Amino acid sequence: MNCDQMHPRDMIRPELKDLAPYEPGRSIAEIRQELGLGTVVKMASNENPLGASPLVKKTVQRRANLIFRYPRPNSPDLTAALGKHLDLPQDRFVVGNGSDEIIDLLIRVLARPGQDNIVIFDPSFSIYRLQASLCGVSLLQIPLNADFSFPFSHLLANVDRNTALVFLTNPDNPSGYTAHAEDLVSLARNLPPTAVLVVDEAYIEFADLPERYSPLSRLDELDNVVLLRTFSKLYGLAGLRLGYGIMPAWLSDLLHRVKLPFSVNLLAEAAGLTALQDAFFVQASREAVLQGRRVLTKDLQQLGWTVYPSQANFILVKPTCPAQSLIHDLLHRGYIIRGLDSYGLSDWVRISIGTEVENRGFVQACRAIQESYA
Repeated sequence: MNCDQMHPRDMIRPELKDLAPYEPGRSIAEIRQELGLGTVVKMASNENPLGASPLVKKTVQRRANLIFRYPRPNSPDLTAALGKHLDLPQDRFVVGNGSDEIIDLLIRVLARPGQDNIVIFDPSFSIYRLQASLCGVSLLQIPLNADFSFPFSHLLANVDRNTALVFLTNPDNPSGYTAHAEDLVSLARNLPPTAVLVVDEAYIEFADLPERYSPLSRLDELDNVVLLRTFSKLYGLAGLRLGYGIMPAWLSDLLHRVKLPFSVNLLAEAAGLTALQDAFFVQASREAVLQGRRVLTKDLQQLGWTVYPSQANFILVKPTCPAQSLIHDLLHRGYIIRGLDSYGLSDWVRISIGTEVENRGFVQACRAIQESYA
């Protein structure tokens, strides 16, 4: 084909041609419109069952008159607040438009296209695969153990001198499995010297004892570990897109050099600052999830369903009835849960923890559906 016959679509990067986009869970508005339902309960996207802090809502309303102003680059007030909150130096933090932005920055800064590789577990968060493909970096996926635990020895046997990044989610999604901090520290120390371990801790605040599972207190010993955290889950700010990475100062400096200067908007930063101060709402959210997780686990097990032990704000469930039928029947009763075909787990479903009332109604709906298959 000569140049005169070419079209702009012929110039598309080859790695994009077969790239499948991220598939989010269906929205409440979408289901209401499609099925004509008045009330819909969403238990599919791991959102905070209590919503957002009332103090945060007031802050957003109060700051709305400043939305014509640019935010300060790199969110210095929020990084200072995070440093105080977690007792770490401010230069260890990079704040992003959700932790997804930090994932993208890490890949673009540390992994050389066509030369380096990234290692992840399978199944895992699809953004790792999407961003690796977008950046032209090869990806190696290590299957999880049959019980959803992490096969660290198998992973270490497959990394090499060109491994730039290892991503894992802890607690993991969709299982809720959580590795202990000591195992993560050992993994980091046994990686090739040029590899960085990225531990995605989006759900760590919902663990019974977060300090047991997070290597946060050991970061001073490790120069090759990044922790990712988010305001979307515990703090209920999913719609404002706010997350952050905790990393060595040398790496945060590099990310700040290439990060878009205004990716975190003014209202998101203000909301994050207030969210860190509302300890009452944080504690109430944690208690609601931990109690709801216990009750849902017990009630669904009483139906004869398999419930995988979770340290997150969701549970992985294998019902005795067909998973796709359960999803369909629950949808028509006004409950949205997450099917797991994209994770290769077609017999399982993921259920986010709701409020006490939502959980009770959900179990009643599941019991009625179960009885219809008897």
